[in-house]
Amino acid sequence: MQRITKFEMINSQKKWRNFFITLLSVLLFCNFSFAQNPILSWGFDEMENRKTNEQQSGIQDTLEGNFNLAAGVKGKGLKLDGFTSRLIHNDSELPIPGEEITVEAWVALGNYPWNWCPVLTTESNEIKGYRLMIGPHGEASFQTAIGEQWISCTTERLSIPLRKWMHIVGVYRANKEMTVYINGEKSAELPIQGKINYSREKNCIIGMVAYPEKPSDIHRTWGTLPQYFGLNGIIDEVKIFDKVKTSNDIASDFAGYDTKAPEIELHKLPSVENQSGRFGAFYTKLKYYDEWDNLWPVDQDPDIAVCFDKLPVNVIFWRGIRYGTSWVSENNNWMSDQSVEAWGVGDADKEGCFEHMQDRHCRFSHVRIIENTDARVVVHWRYAPVSAYNNTWRVDPKTGWECWIDEYHYIYPDAAGIRKVSWKKGTLGYPRQFQESLPLLHPGQVESDLLQKDYVHVADYEGNIAPVSYVENPGSMDTEFAKDYTVQQYNFKSENKPFICFEPGNEMIVRWNNLARYNQHGGCNHFPVGQARCDGRTSTTSDRPSHCGSFPISYPVINEKGDRNYWNGLYGINGMDMKEVVKLGRSWAYAPDIKIEGRDFVSYGYDKSERCYQIESKTLKSKKLEFKLVGKNENPICNPAFFIKNWSAEKAEVLVNGKPAKDARVGINHELEGDNLVVFLFLEKDETVTITIVPVKL
Repeated sequence: MQRITKFEMINSQKKWRNFFITLLSVLLFCNFSFAQNPILSWGFDEMENRKTNEQQSGIQDTLEGNFNLAAGVKGKGLKLDGFTSRLIHNDSELPIPGEEITVEAWVALGNYPWNWCPVLTTESNEIKGYRLMIGPHGEASFQTAIGEQWISCTTERLSIPLRKWMHIVGVYRANKEMTVYINGEKSAELPIQGKINYSREKNCIIGMVAYPEKPSDIHRTWGTLPQYFGLNGIIDEVKIFDKVKTSNDIASDFAGYDTKAPEIELHKLPSVENQSGRFGAFYTKLKYYDEWDNLWPVDQDPDIAVCFDKLPVNVIFWRGIRYGTSWVSENNNWMSDQSVEAWGVGDADKEGCFEHMQDRHCRFSHVRIIENTDARVVVHWRYAPVSAYNNTWRVDPKTGWECWIDEYHYIYPDAAGIRKVSWKKGTLGYPRQFQESLPLLHPGQVESDLLQKDYVHVADYEGNIAPVSYVENPGSMDTEFAKDYTVQQYNFKSENKPFICFEPGNEMIVRWNNLARYNQHGGCNHFPVGQARCDGRTSTTSDRPSHCGSFPISYPVINEKGDRNYWNGLYGINGMDMKEVVKLGRSWAYAPDIKIEGRDFVSYGYDKSERCYQIESKTLKSKKLEFKLVGKNENPICNPAFFIKNWSAEKAEVLVNGKPAKDARVGINHELEGDNLVVFLFLEKDETVTITIVPVKL
């Protein structure tokens, strides 16, 4: 056996060490060269006249829609609005990768897309190309067209959290596998057979679907239309390589960035501060978030907010709710309500629901202030039930007129008021629905954040009160029960809670909900705010505003007057407990009798549709008005209001039992036919009181 000297051993070790150093240098150089030489890349640091360069070809790509620049993971990133913005790269010599691809991007989302949406796609005819996608439930997917179908390598749900920078990488190796990495770690892999059928359209799209698509999780396919949608968030460092990056390469790339929190705020429904400190209605322009606000081609004052001097609550008529009335608590919890809704039956059901929810651009919905005094606010909301197709309900082929709804909201300083819903006889038809309670969830909010476990109380005017709860095992999915309840109060986690009182004879459907949903998002998110042409989409995450609960549903008493039908409800939001709400409702449903003294005024009794006694002066002279309200336990007096037609004075003084009323609210409405007086009193009595209204001239 040949002996190896110590010198030879040392020399051999040096040779091997030099070899490994050289090999390592070559590998590092190759890795460096590979990492620095994608075939396509975008950095977004430089932007001019809505153009940014694709860094490898130098081609200037035009950005469409509404976008901004924001801090990226390296320099600037591209902030997409999710509605209009996208980048299209057109290149007659667009590089076509071979049997290996790596596509990577940094992404920070504000919410999840309506359905699968590309970070980047090169697809054509929906069966060619490749694409890196984000799903409607927070998935990431790398998809390739093999054998004329999309082959998808997809991560689990919620792999992509919101408002965090995520490094997403898709890797393809022909006839072997596809892999998806998130933040340097392998998150999904899929063995494949075959090769990509590459697109020849010579373009790629960043940030938006290539073709109109329908949302995921929809209720009715025929009530939903496809449309364009995109990513809402920031993207940066988008790159395509014609080689496979290894796990070590990808982990090293991710570790090489020191990311900070992205410039994306959690979206919240608007809040209103009563800076004036007074009761009244105000035209305003409510803010949601910039990308959504920028969609609306409106000037100043498109919205209305009603404020109160005694309570930190609001009544809001906002575009995001399609102007439906919303009662908002002191901590910005929102309660809205269903509009009049109609739909076809059987073969006639071709477009889904017709309702205000579908009027996402408010083409058929508007509001205006009718009265605005210290005693009362009146807001008129007029709308036509509309489908996702932008078609109205029951169009008369001879006249072109369809069903229109007029809602008058008579709102008083105690944050309670009447919703009067009116339509012309014969225009609405059947089937139909009038009322459905819709508590709203902010993005990031779940049902247990908004509601108590006993999420609503219902009652009749006899004082029988029942809780409706989230329960462990409700039997069938949702067990319903019906009774002639007339009052409901939603148990918001707020000091002030919303309620509704209906006329006697109301039919109310109540639903016990599954406790499993109590700590979840629940409900639907096509409304509010959503711009998808969709008449129902189940919420699977709390990334968007949504409406939950949706019960009780009431079928109120239908009244008629002249050629109109209408129904009334007493709505409000305050700190009353359920017994107090029942008493307030009883004071409206069974209002005390009024007895006018003298012959100078005539009473037309109590008008439930205005929550107000109607009185008219029979003389053009200024006269004192005196009357009795016959309060009883069964006919309680709770914050009464009075409308006096033809009031011939600039102001009025109010006395109760001969003494000046505490905090009487007085308003004069100047109209073409003359001046009318409205008086509101903070007054609660179960006995007869004498009220005197004295004219005051300035």
